[in-house]
Amino acid sequence: MAKRVPAQLVGTGGGAGSPDFSQKTLETVFEASYDGIYITDGDAVTIMINKSYESITGLKREDMLGKRMHDLVKDQIISQSGTLAALEKREPVTLEQVFKTGKHAIITSTPIFDEEGRVVLVVTNVRDITELNSLQKELEESWACNLQYYSELEILRRKVGRAPKLVARDPAMQAVLRVADKAAELDIPILLEGETGTGKQDFARYIASKSRRKKGKFIEVNCSAYSEEELEFELFGSAPSPQAKAGTMGLLELANGGTILLQEVGELPPKLQIRLVRLLRTGVVTRVGDGKLYPVDIRIIASTTQDLKALVEGKKFREELYYGLNVLPIQMLPLRQRREDILPLVEEMCIELNKKHRQKKRFSHMALLTLQSYAWPGNLRELRNVVESAMILCGGDVIEPGDLPICTEGKLSRREGDELPGPVDLRQVVEELELKYIRSAYRRHGNVRDAARSLGMDPSTYVRKRKKLEGRET
Repeated sequence: MAKRVPAQLVGTGGGAGSPDFSQKTLETVFEASYDGIYITDGDAVTIMINKSYESITGLKREDMLGKRMHDLVKDQIISQSGTLAALEKREPVTLEQVFKTGKHAIITSTPIFDEEGRVVLVVTNVRDITELNSLQKELEESWACNLQYYSELEILRRKVGRAPKLVARDPAMQAVLRVADKAAELDIPILLEGETGTGKQDFARYIASKSRRKKGKFIEVNCSAYSEEELEFELFGSAPSPQAKAGTMGLLELANGGTILLQEVGELPPKLQIRLVRLLRTGVVTRVGDGKLYPVDIRIIASTTQDLKALVEGKKFREELYYGLNVLPIQMLPLRQRREDILPLVEEMCIELNKKHRQKKRFSHMALLTLQSYAWPGNLRELRNVVESAMILCGGDVIEPGDLPICTEGKLSRREGDELPGPVDLRQVVEELELKYIRSAYRRHGNVRDAARSLGMDPSTYVRKRKKLEGRET
């Protein structure tokens, strides 16, 4: 609101009853102000400037005193004038300005009126907000960083989602799954051991989704995919730096309240093995270059294709870390030890891939028997590759043994030059496999109709084939 003052206060003296401030005292107060102060008369002629104004703007009072504001703006000494705007509007005006010093300021010009309503002074207050802007920028960067973390965490949360659908119709696999279900209830480290491609990643997700941490994060990190320095930063984060003033959280901190899967844990460098032992013992981590302790509440699931016990004996893996992770070991089964799961897995993959490629392809009975008899050294990963390759390359809707890019007993590969290991009675091999499947289907379903359907044949064909094959067996 515009201010009115008695005319006598415009001069050097005060009104009746006013405190008896000396001119020197007033000048001391004027110069002590942290904000810059710029005063003109009613004609916009500069009459007073304090030291703070000089410091903020870089302008010298000897160059400004006695100068009309119109001329200062015209000569571009001042980019815009709050004083002139206040005189024109006859009310306080606030502007934001950037001066040649690089400083940002908020200026407020307030007109002062005498008793007759004439503007006799314009007092401009100049507040340096450079530091405030810097803090604002840092705050915005911090918020952006936090938003990025929240976005990452939301993505990581979604990676758990529902429990992965694990196929476990083979009795041996069912026994492993029972151990996993029990492990999910216990908040202890778990070690998944087994050949490559046996599904350790899905098993870890399954355990996480069944645990009390199922609503928490699930983070995966492959220890063999980074150099030692990269892996240390990835897991433990880093101290504050000019680039990241709040520091960087590592994956172990990001997983707080949830589960982290350390894939190929046998590849952990010795230095990081020591740091992981400390985490298991104390529940805290330190960032790279930072001595501050950060508590974390996580469950560690480790997986490996190596024989960790042998690595311990060879002094390549720390014994205390091995026993810290090996509280509940789970041995993942290769496909050759869970053969009753092969066809259900093929069926699941076939449904998924038909939807993906917009096809209606299926495997013939003989092709399924061929898949059943193969050794699968690459396990689930190899099985999926073979199934998808056959479905893409097969010209018709029915995939036959010759369409499979593998070589198994009783079947030639699609690749030229592959040879059978020796003389094979192909008819006998096929009949043995067929009878095995016919009996297995009946044991699983307990009736002819469902057993026949599971093998892609009608009940009469199922009964006739079973009698025929069992007759030859006797």
